Parts: sequence; C-alpha cells; structure tokens
Amino acid sequence: MSRIIKQQDFYELEPTEDILQSPVYNSDIAPTKIKERTWNKWHIAALWVGMAICVPTYTLGGVLTSYFGLTVGEALWTILVANTIVLIPLILNAFSGTKFGIPFPVLLRSSFGIYGSNVPALIRATIACGWFGIQTMFGGLAIHLLLAQFSSSWASLGGTGEVIGFFLFWILNVSIVLRGSDSIKFMEVLAAPLLLLVGLVLFAWATPQINFSELLNVPPKRPEGASMWSYFFGGLTAMVGFWATLSLNIPDFSRFAKSQKDQIWGQIMGLPLTMLLFSALGVVLTAASASIVGQTYSDPVSLIGAIKSPLWGSIGLVIIILATVSTNAAANMVSPTNDFQNAFPRLINLKRGTFLTGIVGILLMSWELLRKLGWVISDISIEGLYSNWLLGYSSLLGPIAGIMIVDYFVVKKQHINLIHIYQAENPSYPKFHWPGLLAFFIPVIFTVVCKSCDILSWVYSYGWFVGSALGAAFYYIFAAKMAYFKTQKLSEELL
Repeated sequence: MSRIIKQQDFYELEPTEDILQSPVYNSDIAPTKIKERTWNKWHIAALWVGMAICVPTYTLGGVLTSYFGLTVGEALWTILVANTIVLIPLILNAFSGTKFGIPFPVLLRSSFGIYGSNVPALIRATIACGWFGIQTMFGGLAIHLLLAQFSSSWASLGGTGEVIGFFLFWILNVSIVLRGSDSIKFMEVLAAPLLLLVGLVLFAWATPQINFSELLNVPPKRPEGASMWSYFFGGLTAMVGFWATLSLNIPDFSRFAKSQKDQIWGQIMGLPLTMLLFSALGVVLTAASASIVGQTYSDPVSLIGAIKSPLWGSIGLVIIILATVSTNAAANMVSPTNDFQNAFPRLINLKRGTFLTGIVGILLMSWELLRKLGWVISDISIEGLYSNWLLGYSSLLGPIAGIMIVDYFVVKKQHINLIHIYQAENPSYPKFHWPGLLAFFIPVIFTVVCKSCDILSWVYSYGWFVGSALGAAFYYIFAAKMAYFKTQKLSEELL
C-alpha cells in the first residue's frame, strides 16, 4: 500500500499500485520528493523578478492613466498597493505546495472535489493560455525586429515577419518548459540580475530626456473635479487581477521550495518593488521616447525597434526576448500544463500538456495573427483588450482564491491526505464537492447579473475583492453546514 512519509514539517508520497493505477494520478502531477524541494528565497525572488519584468508590466502605467483616469503618481501608487495586497493570497496559497509538494489543480481537489477541481483549474488554464498568446505576440515582434536589424528583405515582410517571429518564440517557450522545473529555475536565476541591471541603465539613460515635475502634473483623463477614489479602486482591482492568476497556482512553484520561510521571503523580495520599478520605467521611457527616437511609443519593443543604432537596438531586443520568455514560460505555461493533466491524467503528461497549452494560445491569438497577415481587419488594441480583461477575469479568480484559503487554513486546518487526494474513490474527498462549487458560482453569477443589468456597478469594478470575500464566506458557511449534516447523520446511525 502507498504510504505518506513525513520529515520535519514536510510530507511526501511513496506510491504503490493502489495510487499508480489510479485514474486521477500521473507522475508529473505527483507530489515532489523532499529532496527535489531545492528552491531557496533567492531562486523564488529571481522567479518573480523574471516574471514581473515583461512588456505588459511596462505598459501598466499607461493602462492606468489612459483607461482608468489616474495621474502618473496615482497609477504608480496603485501598482505598489495592488502588488502588496496580492502578496497575501500568494503567500497563503503557497503554503500547501511547500508542505505537501502538490501542484495547484491537485490542491483544488480538496475544496472542489476530485473531478470538480477541473472547473476552476480549466478556467485558470484558459486565462493562462490567453496570456501566453499575448506574451508570445510581443516576443514574436521582438524577434521580427531583431532579424530586421540585419536583413532589409526580412524587414520588408512586415506583419508576415511578425507572425513567423510569433512561431519562433512559441518554439523557444515550449522547449524550455519541456525540460522541466530545473530549466525554469536556471533561466530565471540567469535572467533576473541581467534584467534588473538593464532596467536601471535604461532609467538612467532616459531620465535627462524628461521633466519629472511636468510628467507628474499631467492632468488625469477623468471628469474635472471627479473623486480619484472610484478610479483608484477600479484600477486597483485590475492590477490585483494582473497576478490573481499566480495567486492561485503558486503551489505549482512553491512545491519546489526548501521551506515556508524561503517561499515567503522570496515572494516579498521579488514582486512588489519589481512591479513598481518596471512600471515606472515604462512611464519614463514612454514620456522620453519622443525625445529619444522622435515618436511616442508605449511599448518597449516598438521603442527599441525604432533605435537607429543596429548594435544597441539588437542588444535591447535580445533583452526584451529574454524578459518575455522568462515571464511566459513560468507564468503562462506551467499552470495550464498541470491543469490539463489534472483533467486527463492518464492521457496527458507534461509533454502533451505543454503542447496543448501552446496550441490553445495560438487559437486564442488567431484573430491578431490573421490581422498581421492582412487576412482580417481589426482595430482591437492589445492594451485595450487586457485592461478590460483584467477586470473581467479577476471576478472569476477572486472566489477561487477565497475558497482555497478558507478550505486549507480553516476547514482542513492545513492537512491534506496525500493518498486519498490521488484516488477517485476515497473517504476524504468527494468527486464533486458542492460547498466549493456553490461558493464559486454564486459570486460569479451575482457579478454577471450586476454587470448585465447595470446595477451595483461597483460589484464588477471591484470584482476580485468582492468575489474573494463572497467565495470565502459562502464556502465557510456551506462547509460548516455539510459538516453539521454529516455529524447529524452519524449520530442517527449510531442511535
């Protein structure tokens, strides 16, 4: 029979045939061995630096000023506060991964049921695939501009070259993830200090080109005299939504952490300040771009592509490619790969899950690929897309975060039965756990009704906060009710 091994505060599973033949188990989503938990706080901080320094982070200041009506100063404060807030679910949800070595979708089996876990897991997977497509588009553009530095014939390809770059970047990401967690750890440790150094150099380079007092005093794009707070909280929700995805599937990485202290301090060191500094760099470079290259660019790929020096332009584009792949491979491929395996453990392994993630990412970005080829006409901007998307999907992810935290810390009291959670038929975890499913769907339906009927608009605008609070409250109530009914039934049977 399979057995659970405990070493100090950590657990691992030693599976035998009763688990190895289970329809909900495969070796890629099995708990990590304690000897495999080698990531210290510097590895985890490097992971966050590598994920946070990316093109979307660079554009966040512009998104908050253009779409949420904030000033530059308000936007930067919003980014810092949001990333400090999101540390709470990140750190809390990481605990189970570090202690038991299980990935995110397996943890969901505790609160949603063995098969019910696929509902939130596949929602998370779809969002990650969408982000994978967006990031691959940016990376593909960087590859196209890099090749155009050396070949005028390649430059003449225009949108077709960008599409080819998209698929070249796609191959690069897939290759890294297929090599496993050690490959990702090595890449992040290599990328993090280099990206930080480049960011500081770019900041120093652009600073003489702008007037900071003028930049900070640019009037906000909101009605004159309107209160800042409603715009601030809308932007705050969107910024929390930026990493609301990782706040769920952080066990996919914390399962490799050496200790709880390492995962806590690694995340604190790596996330909030990196997000603030790189967003600030984006604001500064966007403001300075007119002086530097003669035209305003809101994304770093186009800005670097416009630099006339082939040497510096090429170096800049290589850095952009490194930054984007370090984000994309970790943040947007690991989770859906595990999520797809959780849905079909006997059919999908790491390799198949990785390719499936890549294919879904291509499909979700097909409209943009076809537009670049000139086959369809579309005026949708990626900035506009994800400014609305961040609000929309944060309403979906908020309830899941609240449910996971209450289940692990309050209901299950930080205990997971590693044998039962990998068995389709077991006494601890039902196939579908209705308290989790109801606690998820009720807030989501409530938000959809409010948005559709244009009532209580704040429910959608502050979707992550409302959803996480409601999800946590409903789950606690429903789980308590279920425990009460089970106790009553047991008492009746004994009588």
